[in-house]
This record gives sequence, C-alpha cells and structure tokens, in this order.
Amino acid sequence: MSYPNQNPYSQPPAPQPGYGYPQQPPAPYGPYPGGGMPPGGMQRPPLTGMPGGVKAARVLLFVLAGLNLIGLGLAVTGLGAVSKASHSARQDDALAAANLGKGLLIALIVVITIFTVLAVALALQFASGSNGVRIGATVFGAATLVVSFAVFPLGLIHTVMGILVIAFTSKEDAKAWFNRPRY
Repeated sequence: MSYPNQNPYSQPPAPQPGYGYPQQPPAPYGPYPGGGMPPGGMQRPPLTGMPGGVKAARVLLFVLAGLNLIGLGLAVTGLGAVSKASHSARQDDALAAANLGKGLLIALIVVITIFTVLAVALALQFASGSNGVRIGATVFGAATLVVSFAVFPLGLIHTVMGILVIAFTSKEDAKAWFNRPRY
C-alpha cells in the first residue's frame, strides 16, 4: 500500500512507466501548497502587524497635529492682541492695518484647523484604512511641505516631517499594508 507524499514541498514520486497519457517529464519543483505560483516569483508572507515605517508615519501625523495645536493657540492669542490694538487705533491707516492683520490671522487659524483635523483623521485611519488613506497621507505630507515653505524658518520642523510622511507612506511595505486583504 502506498501513502501520498507527506511533504508538500518535496518532489512528487516518479510515476510508473507506461501509465497516463500524454507522457510528460516531472516538473522540477512540486506544486505550491496554496495554489499556483504567482507571476514574478515568490509570494510575500501575509502581514501580521503594521510595518515600522507606517507606524512612524502615523506618529509623525499625530506630532504634526500637536504642533498645529500649539500654532493654533499662538494664532488665537495673536488675534486677541491685534483685535485689542485695533480698538485703541485712532487713525484710519492704523485701523486698516489692524483689520488686515485680523483677516490674515483668521485665515491662518482656518488653515491650521483644517490641517490639524486632517492629520488626526488620517492618523486614526492607518490601522483599518485602505489605499486611499495612504494616498491621502502622501498628499497631506506634500501639502504640509508646500505650506511650510511660506514660513520656512519657523516651518522647518513641518518641512522635515512632511518629507518623512511622504517617504514612509510611499515605501513598498506601506503599499502592502494598505492593500492587504480585509476579512
């Protein structure tokens, strides 16, 4: 009595001559246990946890959100100071300058709020998000990079973090993490 091959990775036993149609030489390697071999070679093992680069990008997004909150507090404080100064302005030129300053600070507060909310929302989606979250984080890193050039000496930290978010979310392990199957 013969038993089937117990090791799925070894070569199958040679068939008896004369049986079977058509006669073919045996394959050099045994069949892949999970099915056929994917094109391009070996299949990657399934991901068991979030890769380190993806974790780093997530942490950087939370840090950017925290820095934005600090900037938001400074902008609101500056708006209060400019508003107080505009109340004591006696000349039309000083009042116009104060109103321009208030308008710029309000615009800055809106931009900072949008960037903070986006950073937190993207970072929270890293564990369960799809490829759209990866693309969104990459675009967010690019937008952070562009906006940080407007205030470059102060925005140097944002510049570096924007570059790192782009780099970490563009790596192959990040693509594999965000394109993984979800059951």
